[in-house]
Amino acid sequence: MMQNTMTYKGYVGSIEFSEEDCLLFGKVQGIRSLISYEGTDGKELVAGFHSAIDNYLRGCEERGEGPEVAYKGSFNVRTSPETHRKAVIYAFNHGESLNRFVCEALEEKLAEG
Repeated sequence: MMQNTMTYKGYVGSIEFSEEDCLLFGKVQGIRSLISYEGTDGKELVAGFHSAIDNYLRGCEERGEGPEVAYKGSFNVRTSPETHRKAVIYAFNHGESLNRFVCEALEEKLAEG
């Protein structure tokens, strides 16, 4: 089964194909910095991804900056006021926080695969 992402040192990279250039390419997901890579085949793409991450981390270290952390575990959810209200009431009636309810709902949905 082909995946559209790969991971390295906690970073997630996309896998895309350019028919025009006959190249595989991608960029690191979940951070503001633009880190991209490419390759003519899967091995080159993976090597490019690893090299891009290693270069990014080395550059951060040389500048004395901490690297951005992808997927820190915190995000905003935008929904309708009615859905927000129903979720709060559901969580309260089940003795849990809204955060716990949302986490459980996400975990349940993701487990479905």
